[in-house]
Amino acid sequence: ISFLSALLVVSMTSFAQDSKGMEKKQHRAEMEKLTPEQRNQLMLKKMTLDLDLNAKQQDQMKQVIMEQSKKREAMREAHKADKKEIRFKGLIERFAMKNKMLDDQIAMKAKMKNILSPEQFEKWDAMKKNQHHRKEMHQRRGMHERNKKEEIKK
Repeated sequence: ISFLSALLVVSMTSFAQDSKGMEKKQHRAEMEKLTPEQRNQLMLKKMTLDLDLNAKQQDQMKQVIMEQSKKREAMREAHKADKKEIRFKGLIERFAMKNKMLDDQIAMKAKMKNILSPEQFEKWDAMKKNQHHRKEMHQRRGMHERNKKEEIKK
């Protein structure tokens, strides 16, 4: 009986995790249907709540979010345009891309330091690190699932 209850708990946990993954995919798909302005507005409001931004900071953040959104969209379009080429680019091109991305992140961090109070900046930095960690975990899980599928095909 205890074995069956343990099996039931494990299967329920697995099902709950699968449904959370589906919810995230649905949420991402819904967000992609929004206009860039709508996504920016939602991001600004979330940051206002999370960081307790004042009106001046909100105005400044609105500009930063808009700039980042435009850069991200341009990068996404460039990536789509030459998706096949990117796969085969040499180390020099990959280095240049990564270097530029890190320069952009450094510039973004400096802007945030100028806009936010030290406490707000600390909170923002922690949020970014958490977001990065979740993204890494998602990528690892995706790689693990792809590897499983490839093993099954073999």
